Amino acid sequence: MKKRLSRREFIRLSGSAIAVGALPQGSDAAGLDKGRTGPLLRVDRPAELPRARGRRVIVVGGGWAGLTMAKYLRKEDPELDVVLIEKRALFMSCPISNLWLGDKVALEFLCHSFLDAARNNGYLFLNATLLDLDRERRRVYTDQGHLDYDYLVLAPGIDYDYAAIGVTDPVELHYLKTHYPAGFMPGSEHLSIRNKLENFSGGIFLLTVPAGNYRCLPAPYERACLIAAYFKRNKIKGKVVLLDANPDVTIKKDGFHAAFDELYKGYLEYLPSFDIRRVDARRRTLSSEFDTVSFDDAAIYPRVRGAQLIEQLGLVAPGSRQKEANIDVLFNNLIGDRRVYVVGDARPMPFSKSGNTANSEAKIIARVIARRARGEEVTEWTSPHTICYSMVNTEPLEAISLYARYAYDPQEKSFAFDQVRVFEKRSAARGQATFSWAEGLYRDMFS
Repeated sequence: MKKRLSRREFIRLSGSAIAVGALPQGSDAAGLDKGRTGPLLRVDRPAELPRARGRRVIVVGGGWAGLTMAKYLRKEDPELDVVLIEKRALFMSCPISNLWLGDKVALEFLCHSFLDAARNNGYLFLNATLLDLDRERRRVYTDQGHLDYDYLVLAPGIDYDYAAIGVTDPVELHYLKTHYPAGFMPGSEHLSIRNKLENFSGGIFLLTVPAGNYRCLPAPYERACLIAAYFKRNKIKGKVVLLDANPDVTIKKDGFHAAFDELYKGYLEYLPSFDIRRVDARRRTLSSEFDTVSFDDAAIYPRVRGAQLIEQLGLVAPGSRQKEANIDVLFNNLIGDRRVYVVGDARPMPFSKSGNTANSEAKIIARVIARRARGEEVTEWTSPHTICYSMVNTEPLEAISLYARYAYDPQEKSFAFDQVRVFEKRSAARGQATFSWAEGLYRDMFS
């Protein structure tokens, strides 16, 4: 029987390493990073890694996209020499984390070893932070030294856009992030929210849903259900208030509304079309143009944007509101550079920013890179898929789910959902399938 990993052990193991429409198509013209905003940060010595044994592909970012990419590059072409660079020392999953917040899974279910993944799948792992990129020289600089690449894959994920909800002052921003973390970047944010719930004595626990294509569309609604279930199960005299910037639930609408109405009356209040204009974290209020809501505790989820690394390296698509990468939307290489690719939540395509979508997309782009490395031309686009389970009840464990692919219109150069199947009636079978889904994907990345 596996030993449960306590939060204290998790903190000790991970330590300070836990931190971290119309679309353009690509060309082969040479490109320079003229839009970069960051300084040149270069540790001018080689990283302490074995010499490359073949064409080297460096993958930066060990989330669901990066881990899948590193494994499947080797599966597509065992002659490729693959290095995964990740700043964290320990992987913690954002998918399924709501179930941990609701006290229905152990923390160890979310936590996995980067070393095991690298050893099991035949690639190298470097626990380091990317500092800079020289695309002309094909070299990355990290705090552990530099590495040269034949191909580079960036999978840095998201950052939060607090300015979009009116928070720009550094003092107030720090206070908000410290006291009311969003909880969509795994690690300390999740630990903080779990501690909040365990120590919550009653009143209003506020959650928010951002506008735009944020990380995991159904996750804020699932979190509201599971926290309401936690209050109900533990007889806490509290209520979840869910402020949604959107006019209605963005996905699996009927299933979530059924859960709100049938399971959590008195424990959950849903307020749509609440576009946050001002946050006063010290007075514990959020305001829209028309209303102000007070709270006792909260997890405040602002809009999201592509990881700041993409902007610092000068790789943002022109005019991108969410600061996402300037890539060929069919094959994920940078415009003008078929040696550099961006996958996962920093891409501009309107695919779901979810773990399963990132896993699916990474397998497709790993095949593109492997074929191009062999000198083959790639002309056909393949759609990723999204499989998403949302737990809405804990006694018994019941879930709703969705399957979707995507269609590309070459005339409009735009994407739309395709082959969508939504299962909005909650069931115990889907609840069990949620765990099978997660276990299967963990095996896919780490075994």
